[in-house]
Amino acid sequence: MAVPEEDRQRGKEIADPDKEVGELVGRLTTPGELEPAERRKLLGRLAQALSAGAKKARASGAGRGRWLADVFLNIAPRIPIRDLHTLSEHHHGLTGEQLADDLVRTAQKATMTVGAIGGALAAAEFAAPPLLLSAPAQLVAETMVVAAIEVKLLAELHEVYGVRVQGTGAQRAVAFTAAWARQRGIDPLAPASVTLALGAATKTALRNRLMRTLGRHLTTLGPFLTGAVAGGALNRMATKKLGEAIRNDLRGKLPPAPRRDELSP
Repeated sequence: MAVPEEDRQRGKEIADPDKEVGELVGRLTTPGELEPAERRKLLGRLAQALSAGAKKARASGAGRGRWLADVFLNIAPRIPIRDLHTLSEHHHGLTGEQLADDLVRTAQKATMTVGAIGGALAAAEFAAPPLLLSAPAQLVAETMVVAAIEVKLLAELHEVYGVRVQGTGAQRAVAFTAAWARQRGIDPLAPASVTLALGAATKTALRNRLMRTLGRHLTTLGPFLTGAVAGGALNRMATKKLGEAIRNDLRGKLPPAPRRDELSP
């Protein structure tokens, strides 16, 4: 008997949860507004996929921090990064500092929304004790999406300030992830910053940053709407702080970004 396409696809997803995680995070960080119901649905699917991966990691003896870092390094190359021309088009022709302002505001709104949804889900689980054990998977999903949004912001701020990072798409993704772990911009005059991005020190920094982000999200485990409020506010403040740090780091490293009339293809 033929297997329905939907069941066949679901079987593939279960067989390869890591691939599904990357695809879901990519969809949740793609430019454009998602309907709240669709965002909740995608976050729920992401939590399920991460839960499946966590079970495999526990079976292999991997610690949570190491597993989080490994998963995110697989996700990083799928984060959609826009070039300067596309960024300006998507942000009403803005350039330079105004474009950077808008990118940070957009990222703050995105992480705040994810935090509010994740916090609300966690609050619902808090109010229903039999389901409490599923809450950590939801918060891990929130952590992954927030980290991806912030890596995307960091990478696109490099575009705005004209700091070009060399290498393949995968190498650049890892370099931006390493920069996010340290909350710093990439120095274009230090080529080793890309080639050494996968070193032991970087992996440790990434693991620590992800665990700190997860720890922040654990504070959203509260009754009623306190989780949603806390989740949104904490993410918004953290993203704003990151944006300010990266912009301060990148200013003056290279000539200013081109004017609007220089962006035509």
